Amino acid sequence: MIRSELVQKIADDNPHLYQRDVERIVNTIFDEITTAMARGDRVELRGFGAFSVKKRDARVGRNPRTGETVNVEEKHVPFFKTGKLLRDRLNGNT
Repeated sequence: MIRSELVQKIADDNPHLYQRDVERIVNTIFDEITTAMARGDRVELRGFGAFSVKKRDARVGRNPRTGETVNVEEKHVPFFKTGKLLRDRLNGNT
């Protein structure tokens, strides 16, 4: 599901809301999650999962084409851990 499909689904399920308002709500939620993660905070949505940021240390890598060594800088990457409810639903344990 992409963002526009999510907006459409919420708008269809809530006919009393305008689609532009639903779009603003969805965008605000995603912006807040992104901002919190950029600060290094953890975002937990009960029953769904938790978003966090993991640090990858600098290392020496290898260019697969040429085989030469390359210095890879330290970086921060997003990480998602599913919640128990989501994991159970995916595995058919409703």
